[in-house]
Amino acid sequence: MTADALPGGVFVGAATARPRGVRRLLALRRLESPAKTAFVLAGGGSRGAAQVGMLGALVARGIRPDAVYGTSVGAVNAAGFVGDPTPAGVERMATIWRGLTSDDVFPHGRVPAPWRFLQQRESVHPNDGLRKIVETGALIDRFEDSPVPLEVVATSLADGRAKWFSSGPLAEAVLASAALPSLLPPVRIDGGVYIDGGVVDNVPIGRAIQHGSNRIFVLMCGPLHYMPSPPKRPVEAVLTAFFIAVHTRFARERDSLPPGVEVVVFCVGSEPISRYDDFSATETLMAAGRSNADEVLDFWEAGGIGEIGVGMGPKRAVPPQIPAPRTPVKPGRQADQVRVPAPPA
Repeated sequence: MTADALPGGVFVGAATARPRGVRRLLALRRLESPAKTAFVLAGGGSRGAAQVGMLGALVARGIRPDAVYGTSVGAVNAAGFVGDPTPAGVERMATIWRGLTSDDVFPHGRVPAPWRFLQQRESVHPNDGLRKIVETGALIDRFEDSPVPLEVVATSLADGRAKWFSSGPLAEAVLASAALPSLLPPVRIDGGVYIDGGVVDNVPIGRAIQHGSNRIFVLMCGPLHYMPSPPKRPVEAVLTAFFIAVHTRFARERDSLPPGVEVVVFCVGSEPISRYDDFSATETLMAAGRSNADEVLDFWEAGGIGEIGVGMGPKRAVPPQIPAPRTPVKPGRQADQVRVPAPPA
């Protein structure tokens, strides 16, 4: 799996004017508003290891979030990150990921997993293992203790709507956000019953925009475009349909960004393909996530817009005599302004 297989990119508000040539470049240099930076960590199961590499690339360049949003495994990683959003904190997360096994996250017990799918029970696996990981990885007990505002999303079984958690005990909310349907049990919080947030909002950029973020870094666990292989079994057809729906929402939101919003997307390829409880590719995924994030950040800092290799790259967008539209963020400093195209005349 290589970083350039499905490389992500930089996306800006679709309604923003896109003048050509020098006029376009000057528009890009306008400092329209102070940047409010958000990290959005998507769902993706055991492939969430890729996000650790992506976080490493961000903090190495001194990019710090004003808010963090997480779904499913993205909520687990977000909870571990906000307590110590530093290179040392990310390395601590990497150490935890490297030590994970299938039995740590999805205890198998004495009954074979195929039989547990047929039994009358809430889920195939208990969430005791995941609870231990969340409580070990998170350095805070409550949302209010976080140095960086954090929100995680779950799906309500009462009405099918998104339920956002931003206060109260952290572990229960994260377990709810990561309660993979049928695999892990629903979580009960204050009378409500919740399952995996990825069912309703797997890449919650809309929430970040709603709360005023105008520079959003999206950490995905798979490719930018979902290109499934033809299903060979009925269960594969069901899962394929679900993932198509999940990716369609993100694509729709990404293609209809409001003016003044910039979304930087990191992703990894679909290889290696593995079972939901297979953590053998953790090191590969972390390395791929770091490599892709570095590539996309180079593209972003040089003024690139669009998908890498598809959109307007920095070499064509920036003539030699005109400075690049973005100055790379030096380690230890947070970007304080966002450069966005000018609104329509």
